[in-house]
Amino acid sequence: MLDHLARWRGTAVNIGLAAVFAMVLAVEDYNIAAFHQHWLFDCVVGLVVCTAALLRARSHVWTAVVGLVVSGVAEPVAEVWNLRGEPGIAASLALFVLVGSAVRVLPARSATAVAAGGAAVAVGTMSGHSAVAGVLGLGWGAAFGAGLWLRLLDARRRAVIEAVRRNERLELARELHDSAAHHITGVVLQAQGARIAARKHTETLDTALAGIESAGNEALTSMRQVIGLLRNGDDAGGRAPAPERLTDLIDRFAGAEFGRRNGHDLKVRLHLPDGPPDPAWPPEATTTINRVVTEALVNIRRHASGARQATVTVTHDERVITVEIIDDAPPAGSPRFHYGSGYGLVGMRERVEALGGTLVAGPGAEVGWSVRATLPVSARA
Repeated sequence: MLDHLARWRGTAVNIGLAAVFAMVLAVEDYNIAAFHQHWLFDCVVGLVVCTAALLRARSHVWTAVVGLVVSGVAEPVAEVWNLRGEPGIAASLALFVLVGSAVRVLPARSATAVAAGGAAVAVGTMSGHSAVAGVLGLGWGAAFGAGLWLRLLDARRRAVIEAVRRNERLELARELHDSAAHHITGVVLQAQGARIAARKHTETLDTALAGIESAGNEALTSMRQVIGLLRNGDDAGGRAPAPERLTDLIDRFAGAEFGRRNGHDLKVRLHLPDGPPDPAWPPEATTTINRVVTEALVNIRRHASGARQATVTVTHDERVITVEIIDDAPPAGSPRFHYGSGYGLVGMRERVEALGGTLVAGPGAEVGWSVRATLPVSARA
């Protein structure tokens, strides 16, 4: 969903740029023709450079190279043929976009090369006494500064996201560590009992050995998930509390502390399948589901101003556990774009995917927002 929103936003920006380029190029060439000058060359140069700017997402390097080369070659050609100075206004705007975009996303060496090429085009235009020489120079500086500023913002956002993911991995690793320690303790106790049973009864020994095998398999399953999750060797992991029961969690959110917001009651309904209210899922799966439910309910309470009811639906079978949280907020009161700017869902997705599951968030079928997490029951890595 987030990738879809990002692509939609990029498409909208390109549509706006295309409209601006077309308008500027049309006005520019109309004015050139009005002074009985040759406008076709300017039109071709503008079309090529503007098209490169609109296609920049496909290859920031090659589109920048095309824009810079065409603009750089157009300068001496216009001078030799005694045409109006190039690049024109439309092509200059496209160059600003190419330079700024390249500085923002390309590796440092490539970004520097594109910025230097843009500066060279600007200097060459100034030496040719083009009418847009000053504008091109200032525009290059603005594009370079904007691209650098956005590059720093992107780097900061990536650092925050990575910190959120790392914290989730470490917390999950601590929980798995505690689970594995429990199973291994059972293995030790069963082994001690087996030694005693070996001196007395063979049947008791077989039962003890079966218990050792079962506990060992469970410990191995948990430890497989620990490997690769704990990224910091200095963090040994403390004791994690037992997971809160899902029914208790819902009751807490439906209570007075969380249920009232802006003077209105927020009702939270829990739908469970037939069977025990809290099935014996793996501890790491239970904790992850509780965290997803908590994050979703907190976001509904904070950001879905029109929500009056939230529904938590849990289904499971022998293979997967699925939990979905939806609210009834109208479109105007639904947190449709909150998850794109926050980091709570980033951590939840990291946790769910670390357990081999999936997490999807997006608008509901008619109203509200939906968060759906699916986890394997075995929670194997």
